[in-house]
Amino acid sequence: MSHNPEIDDLLVRDGGTIRDALAVIDHNAQGICFVVDGGGKLVGVITDGDIRRALIAGRTLQQPLTDVMERNFTALPVTAPAERIQEKFTSAVRHIPLLDERGVPVDCANLSRAHRIQVMSPQLDGNELNYVTECMRTGWISSQGAFVKKFEAQFGERCAMPHALAVSNGTVAIHLALEALGVGEGDEVIVPDLTFAASINTILHARATPVIADVHPDTWTLDPAEVERLITPRTKAIMPVHLYGHPCHMDELMAIARKHKLFVVEDCAEALGALYKGKPVGSFGDAATFSFFGNKTITTGEGGMTLFRDPAVAERAIVLRDHGMDKQKRYWHQMVGYNYRMTNVQAAIGVAQLERLDEFVQAKRNLAAVYNAGLAAIAGVTLPPEEEWAFNGFWLYSCILGESFGMQRDELMEKMMRNGVETRPLFYPLHEMPPYREFVLPGQRFEVSTRLSQAGISLPSSVTITAAEQESVLNAMRSIHGTRKLHAAV
Repeated sequence: MSHNPEIDDLLVRDGGTIRDALAVIDHNAQGICFVVDGGGKLVGVITDGDIRRALIAGRTLQQPLTDVMERNFTALPVTAPAERIQEKFTSAVRHIPLLDERGVPVDCANLSRAHRIQVMSPQLDGNELNYVTECMRTGWISSQGAFVKKFEAQFGERCAMPHALAVSNGTVAIHLALEALGVGEGDEVIVPDLTFAASINTILHARATPVIADVHPDTWTLDPAEVERLITPRTKAIMPVHLYGHPCHMDELMAIARKHKLFVVEDCAEALGALYKGKPVGSFGDAATFSFFGNKTITTGEGGMTLFRDPAVAERAIVLRDHGMDKQKRYWHQMVGYNYRMTNVQAAIGVAQLERLDEFVQAKRNLAAVYNAGLAAIAGVTLPPEEEWAFNGFWLYSCILGESFGMQRDELMEKMMRNGVETRPLFYPLHEMPPYREFVLPGQRFEVSTRLSQAGISLPSSVTITAAEQESVLNAMRSIHGTRKLHAAV
């Protein structure tokens, strides 16, 4: 064998059986293995398809692998230039063994090395450059400038909320909402267990106490029954998080809030464009927050937005956002505030991105439809939720692996990466992480969030993904699953 671990994972000796070849292919997750003789020289290749066809034709796994190997294969010298290697790739040839002068494979060129499919990347080919250039040309690059006001007005109108404040990122958007509503020390805020840490961190930043609730198995979002159970005399607010693009059970949560006179702060960082019963997320609560980080549905690089229903609360937030400085008396600070402002340059990008929001959301939904169709035939995959009352924005396409899939989520992620496909796990439950364990109540269990987190995987979900790339993602899933299923059966 060679001294290259990557190529070693692809090699099988010519004296072995079809079963041996299948074991190598299952391990390397590449759908192929290279057959070498006793001297290490390459003598053939075998794909997972070759093995399936052989079994269908009546061969057994105990037969010699030389019975099914392909002797007419594509290989190149290890000294071959990149251009020559690239031109040899086809839809059928995705792995090219690179040989030394003795014909021994010492490396392997493959399409996953040449091109990695990212989980998320922004699309910035609209008016972004034009608007940023205008900022540069006029000199309005900081937090003063026309694009900030324009972005706020257009965003607030889009989300059907009367007051919109652009801020420096999605995390401070939540903190600003809590501070402006007067949530602070001695107050409790109910937050879902399955969410990004910013949701709970901002509660702690406001000096309030987070109360962690399990999520609903059908939507993966805050479970209204759990919320009702966790309310105490100290409860001040509920924080629904519209997770991965799917809306929360807003009617039930708003009814609970009205019954107990609680604030509702919607965390919409992952759900811009999603609808609950035809209404945009972010239009239900007392405040709503959005993130425009580089992986969000629209981006400003960093950045966020806080929406308010009450004009007095919005006015307080405006002062807090700008160091607590009096709006009529410059450099006079009437309260301890923050520097949470968005720059005009960021807002310029945001305006350009917002112009294409419908296009981006539709692209996400088209992507989800392709994944749903492709994954529905794979045993053990639970597709992402979309309740009949919901319009999922599919920020990240996330699915759940069951026992019948045949492998754990983390093993699948590692094998997908070998095929040039980036994936992500679902968020860790808050209750498992060190900073938040103290907020777990005695006897409290989080069965749904724990199960989802351990088995959930997010696939590449960029609006920039091509049909060919998405098919490559699905092909990798099919090949990995099919090879494991075949290997496990024998």
